[in-house]
Amino acid sequence: MTAPHPSPTPTPTPVASESRLVALIAEAPRGPKRDGLFALWLVLRAALGIMPPHPISPRNHRRRLQAVESRLGGLALPAPLKRALLAARAHLEPATPQAAAAALAQLVAPTRDVLGPEAADAVALAARQPHVTL
Repeated sequence: MTAPHPSPTPTPTPVASESRLVALIAEAPRGPKRDGLFALWLVLRAALGIMPPHPISPRNHRRRLQAVESRLGGLALPAPLKRALLAARAHLEPATPQAAAAALAQLVAPTRDVLGPEAADAVALAARQPHVTL
């Protein structure tokens, strides 16, 4: 009798990256870092919303982008992160999975510099979603 094959490790889902950011927000004290994590979560949520397997409607995507834009203005964000988030928001305009993956990939470095490696890893995880190719 042969031993059963070990099941392959599950591929992390974008929901895991979103959950990780939410956990980081909960752990962070009030201030610029927490605001930065919240803003990053808003952009990540907008990007994940247009990725397969269940993309949101174009109308809802536009609403999310409007919400991102209005919320970014009221948050105390470090300048490099704010520039990166605004650029990512602009990249999300076409509402394609490829645009979302590109926007998230471009957020990894500024996120690592400003918010730390855990937040950057969560964004990188979402950008590497297996059914999206750049």
